[in-house]
Amino acid sequence: MKCCDLNQASNRIGIDLGGTKIEGVLLDSAGDIKRRDRLPTPQEDYPGILDAISALIALLTDDKHLPIGIGTPGSVSPLSPVMRNSNSTCLNGKHLLGDLEQHLDRAVRLANDANCFALSEASDGAGKDSPVVFGVILGTGVGGGIVVDGKLIQGPSGVSGEWGHNTMPEVEDLKRGRECFCGRLDCVETWISGPGLAKTYATHSRKTLSALEIAALDVSGESMARQVLDGYFEQLAGALAGVINILDPDTIVLGGGVSNIERLYQEVHSRLGKYVFSDHVGTRIVKAQHGDSSGVRGAAWLWP
Repeated sequence: MKCCDLNQASNRIGIDLGGTKIEGVLLDSAGDIKRRDRLPTPQEDYPGILDAISALIALLTDDKHLPIGIGTPGSVSPLSPVMRNSNSTCLNGKHLLGDLEQHLDRAVRLANDANCFALSEASDGAGKDSPVVFGVILGTGVGGGIVVDGKLIQGPSGVSGEWGHNTMPEVEDLKRGRECFCGRLDCVETWISGPGLAKTYATHSRKTLSALEIAALDVSGESMARQVLDGYFEQLAGALAGVINILDPDTIVLGGGVSNIERLYQEVHSRLGKYVFSDHVGTRIVKAQHGDSSGVRGAAWLWP
């Protein structure tokens, strides 16, 4: 296996392995994206995913010595070298890191996609200069990552920040019983992800709309959209309060499709006081500075 010469390599490669697309960037030492490409993610096709990542890297550069960081759904088990907890279920049980290094013939660093997002925003994004950053992805799923003094915290079990699979707290009259892909009921992810919000709206209105379509109806004055979003903000505030009570981060950075709902930030922060065990909530809740590029940029920053 070829090693990467980090002293000579000012550029680096970041890959974000998503459920529908694989995005790659060539990043320079200043954090600027020099090239970006995307390929569709082969569905339930593990060998196809390895081939697609290899093809994407070839599109970015022909330099065989640049460091490669990859953000993935799920994480590597600390008990064995295989993947676990991925909602892209074909990755679970696979030795993804070893297979990639063999496929690419060079060293690779791997981290959970939410960890990559948090690292990017803490390094030079919306959480820059904050000692403790909790990065949150509100998208197809719900993930989280913790960065303290610029360093990613993963923990001995490798699940630091995985608040999406805590049980949704009792913040309002929820009609419980939502099944999560992980096998549990009523994980935070089943309620405050994009599909979770869409499901709540569909339950009340019998209409199937995306999270951003619901937000647009709210802006136009539809009362049902307003009611559902108000409930969603309450749920999100209750779930984040659990994180604040334990971690008390300086900044919470939100990314993913749901983070584009502009009313969210003021509404959620104003509700935190009901759930946080303090007479003052000093944690900022802000939108990701790098938007959809945060995860792939953070993957590139996995190398020092």
